[in-house]
Amino acid sequence: MKRSGWSGASEYGRYLAGYNANMDVSFCVVNLNAKNHLNDCLISIPGSLDTTSYEIIITDNNSNDGSVEYIREHYPNVSVITNSRNEGYTKAINQALKCSKGDYKVILNPDSILMPNSISQILQFLRSDDSIGIVGPKVIDDSGVFQRSCRRGIARPAAVFSYFLGLSKLFPSDKKYTGYHLNHLNADDINEVSGVSGSCMVIRNNVIDDIGYFDEQYFAYQEDSDYCLTAKNNGWKIYYYPESIVKHIGGQGGSHSVRSRAIFEWHRSYVRYFYKHFANDYPNIFNIFYLIIMIAKLIFTQITYVIKK
Repeated sequence: MKRSGWSGASEYGRYLAGYNANMDVSFCVVNLNAKNHLNDCLISIPGSLDTTSYEIIITDNNSNDGSVEYIREHYPNVSVITNSRNEGYTKAINQALKCSKGDYKVILNPDSILMPNSISQILQFLRSDDSIGIVGPKVIDDSGVFQRSCRRGIARPAAVFSYFLGLSKLFPSDKKYTGYHLNHLNADDINEVSGVSGSCMVIRNNVIDDIGYFDEQYFAYQEDSDYCLTAKNNGWKIYYYPESIVKHIGGQGGSHSVRSRAIFEWHRSYVRYFYKHFANDYPNIFNIFYLIIMIAKLIFTQITYVIKK
């Protein structure tokens, strides 16, 4: 029987064929009120692969827009994990990962659309070098504009402050100011980096066996940078691979569904990242200064949001 949401019987048949006992690829998605984007995301998956050995697992964080019912009606072979409350992105993605069986895990946002062969290209690249643990594609927005955050350097304070103050945009070719989003690098060049975006990243299962799952102390935000840095510190290579392209609408569903909570968690995640990885490298007075700056920025951002609202 043909299900709505698929452009033809052959495509739906390929989708059904993807559910085998031994999986090459597991697609893991966290959803929160992103029903309007789910079809575009899910329908793009078969064409992104040259294999039929895959599974799709979606963790729903208590959506109230009918997302779960929609998935179960139109995509009955998608595995759905339902939470009775919003558990946060990081715990939810771990729930999906722990249920997955694939040799490669594709972390995918529900408002992302995979271009043809995008995942196959990344898998081929991963298989070319066993030391590569995580790969991220080139990410563009709905208008085709490159999203700089899809590749990242290490978010040390200097890089973070340059990003916050807009210096990386003012001086896009100066490495002193572009250490976080690596603006000085050509968007079309393959590069080893320190992090890639969780809007779409492919993780070799051996990495999870080695370092475990995402750190659930991050409710949302920076969990991807944290995971990549942990992998890098354990000897794995992280690559930005622009031969593969993914479209990411951005800000649809997830923590952005509750804007004030998103603002708080965004700032808290940067504090968590700094104290986890770098606080021991700086004197206590600087650590206190960093915390004060982040609290001040949080208050300013929340006030600005309330005024504009």
